[in-house]
Amino acid sequence: MTHPPASAPLPEPSLIPVQGWHCSHYFYQWDRKELASIDPNSIEQAKQEFLDALNDVNERPERMQLFIISGHKADIGLIMMDPNPLRIDRVHQKLLSTRLGRALLPTYSFVSMSEVSEYLPNKDQYAAKLIRSGEDPQSPAFQAKVASYDRRLPVMLAQRLAPEFPTWPAMCFYPMNKSRNVGANWFLEPFSSRTEMMAEHAQSGMAFAGKVTQLVTASVGLDDWEWGVTLWARNPQFLKEIVYTMRYDKASATFGEFGQFYVGYLATPDEILKHCMI
Repeated sequence: MTHPPASAPLPEPSLIPVQGWHCSHYFYQWDRKELASIDPNSIEQAKQEFLDALNDVNERPERMQLFIISGHKADIGLIMMDPNPLRIDRVHQKLLSTRLGRALLPTYSFVSMSEVSEYLPNKDQYAAKLIRSGEDPQSPAFQAKVASYDRRLPVMLAQRLAPEFPTWPAMCFYPMNKSRNVGANWFLEPFSSRTEMMAEHAQSGMAFAGKVTQLVTASVGLDDWEWGVTLWARNPQFLKEIVYTMRYDKASATFGEFGQFYVGYLATPDEILKHCMI
């Protein structure tokens, strides 16, 4: 058996998804004892090194936001998306390698990928839905609705696969599963039933248009939960209201299982250091 020369690069499988982007959520907490051990004469240099790690535009992922996290679960939240997962993890590693990074304790992470939900109807499925609701397929109104949906569909697909992060001030993240309990096993429900329940769920969310926007990423095979839900809101009150409202939907009330919630507020690296009094 022959081997390539040591200097020859080994072939690497592509890390870029065929569809969608990688997405990671990181949460950190300050170790105050470690912070106190930093020489006061070098603290400004340490802070600048920390800021440089987060502000490096050459290695910054396509999407990245930082948050001040409320409560004891974490102090800092970092959400990143990019086609290349190593570009995301590079920021995490650079952050930990700084002098201030030695005082950062990772408390939670969530690894997932963006996807197009199987419950998002294509043009023909949307037309069939209109017919089931009583629309006349020969009417001008029916044709206009189908044409309008067909024009919007590429935008909706792009927003799910490579979404822009809104600059709204409040954020909430939580992981979730669909239950496999006896009598409430989501994966044994017929597709038509699941589609109907998800349509009800989506209708509840539409009541918060302009107030809340969401990103649902898939973590099946990538993390301990099946999906991650990130909500951005114009006011933290809307986060409470939308989660409460949507939990009455059957898809959530009967089949939803939820992990810990993290709530935070959009901030720059400088604002985070000031807020944390470093």
